Amino acid sequence: MYRKAAVTTVSNGSYLQGQSNGRLPSMDSGQPAREEKVVLKKKVTLLRGISIIIGTIIGAGIFISPKGILKNTGSVGMSLTVWTACGILSLFGALCYAELGTCIKKSGGHYTYILEAFGPLPAFVRVWVELLIIRPAATAVISLAFGRYILEPFFMQCEIPELAIKLITAVGITLVMVLNSTSVSWSARIQIFLTFCKLVAILIIIVPGVIQLIKGETQHFKNAFAGNDASVMGLPLAFYSGMYAYSGWFYLNFVTEEVENPEKNIPLAICISMIIVTVGYVLTNVAYFTTISAGELLLSKAVAVTFAERLMGNFSLAVPVFVALSCFGSMNGGIFAVSRMFFVASREGHLPEILSMIHVRKHTPLPAVIVLHPLTMIMLFNGDLYSLLNFLSFARWLFIGLVVAGLIYLRYKRPDMPRPFKV
Repeated sequence: MYRKAAVTTVSNGSYLQGQSNGRLPSMDSGQPAREEKVVLKKKVTLLRGISIIIGTIIGAGIFISPKGILKNTGSVGMSLTVWTACGILSLFGALCYAELGTCIKKSGGHYTYILEAFGPLPAFVRVWVELLIIRPAATAVISLAFGRYILEPFFMQCEIPELAIKLITAVGITLVMVLNSTSVSWSARIQIFLTFCKLVAILIIIVPGVIQLIKGETQHFKNAFAGNDASVMGLPLAFYSGMYAYSGWFYLNFVTEEVENPEKNIPLAICISMIIVTVGYVLTNVAYFTTISAGELLLSKAVAVTFAERLMGNFSLAVPVFVALSCFGSMNGGIFAVSRMFFVASREGHLPEILSMIHVRKHTPLPAVIVLHPLTMIMLFNGDLYSLLNFLSFARWLFIGLVVAGLIYLRYKRPDMPRPFKV
C-alpha cells in the first residue's frame, strides 16, 4: 500500500499545489517514484531582473507626469529638482527592499515582508486590497494609456473613440494574461525586448534634446526658478506625480524565489535600474524644455508627441508607438510580479487554495494570473479610473511605508537574521 500523494489536483490534473511534495507511482515497477516538487524555476537572471524593474517603472508616467509636476511646482528649475528628488527617494526605498529581499528569500514583495514583521492580519488586509482594488485598477489605467497611444497614428486628425480605446485595451490585457500563463521564459524575454523599446523611446527624446542644447537652445532655462512659488499643497502633489512615474522599483521582490543568486542579483539589479531610470527621466525633462516652454507644456495633452512634432516631422509617428510598447511592458511586468504575491498569499492560507497551484509542464502560477482578468475588465469598462487611481496610489504608498517600518522593526525583533546586504 502506498501513501496517498500529498498533492492537490484540479480539473484533469493539470495543476499541482506549489508547496506540496508528492510520490507518483512508477509505471513500470510497483515502487513509488522518487519524490519531486513542482516549483517555480529560477529563471530570472541579473539582466532579466533589470528588465523587470526598468520595464515596469518606465510606462506612461514619464509622458504624463511632467505636466503635473510643473503645474504644482510653478517653475522649470523646481520641476527638475523634484524629478531628481523623487529618483533619490525611490532609490532609498529600493535599497530597503534590497535588504529585505536578501534576508527574506520568499516571493510576494510587500505582502511577505508585512507578514514576517507584523503578522498575518496586516498581511491579509494588504493582499486583499491588492487583489480587489490596487492591481486591477493600476492595470486598467496603464492599459488604457496603451490603448490610446497605439491608436494615435490612426486618428491623427480626429478624436479617438472611447469604445475603440477600451476594446483595444481589452485585447492588450488578455494578451498579457495569456503570455504570463504560458511561459515564464517568454514573458521575461519579451520584457527584455520591451525594456529596450522603452529606452529607445526615451533616447528618441533625449538625443534631439542634447543636440538642441549644443545649438544653444537654453532660453527656457534662464531664470529657471522664476515663476509661481510652489505652495504648501502644490509641492506634495508634485512629489505624488513624480513618485507615480517612478513606481515599480519594488516588483523584483515579488519574484525573489525565481531570481538566480538573489543575495547578489537583487541589490545589483535595483541599484543599476534606479540609476538608469533617474538619469533618463531627468534628461528627458531637460530635453522637453529645450523645445517647449513651460506655458506650452502645460497646454499640451501629450508632451512627448508635441515635442516630437516640433523636431522630427513625419518621424513623430514613431513616438506614440514606442510609448504604447512602453505601457505594454509595464502591464507585462506588473502582472508577472503581482501574480507571485497572490501565489504566496494563497500558500499561506490568505487567499483561496487554487491560487497557489502551478501548471506542471509550464511551471507558471496560472490561476494566480487568470484571477486578475475579470477584475481588470470590470475596472476597465465600469470604473471611474482616475479617482480610483488617486485612492489606489494612497493605499500603495501607505503599505510601502509600513514595509520600510517593518525593516527597522526587524532590526530589533530579529537582530541575528542573516543580512547579506544591509542598507
